[in-house]
Amino acid sequence: MSVEFFGVGGPNQIGSLKKTQKATNDKKAEGAAADKVEFSTVLQDVHKAQGAKQAGSTERANRIAELKAQIADGSYKPDLEKVASSLVEFLMQGK
Repeated sequence: MSVEFFGVGGPNQIGSLKKTQKATNDKKAEGAAADKVEFSTVLQDVHKAQGAKQAGSTERANRIAELKAQIADGSYKPDLEKVASSLVEFLMQGK
C-alpha cells in the first residue's frame, strides 16, 4: 500500500529530497558570507517584559516569605483601615 501526500511518494523519496536540499544549501554556504539573524522590536520587547516579570515574581516571593515569617513569630500587624476599606470595596462590587 502506498500513500502519497502533496506529490511526495513515500519515506524513500522524502529522504532523497532532504539530501538534495542539504547539498544545495552546503554549496550556497561556501560562497556566501555568514548568516545574520535579526529579531523584530516586538520580540525584543516581549523578551524584556518576560525578564521584568521574572524579577517581579522574585520580589513578590521574597515579600510573601517575609510576611509568612512575621505571621509565624506574631509580629505581623496589618493596617486595619486598609483591610476594612478593601473589604467594603469588595462587598460593594459583589452586589
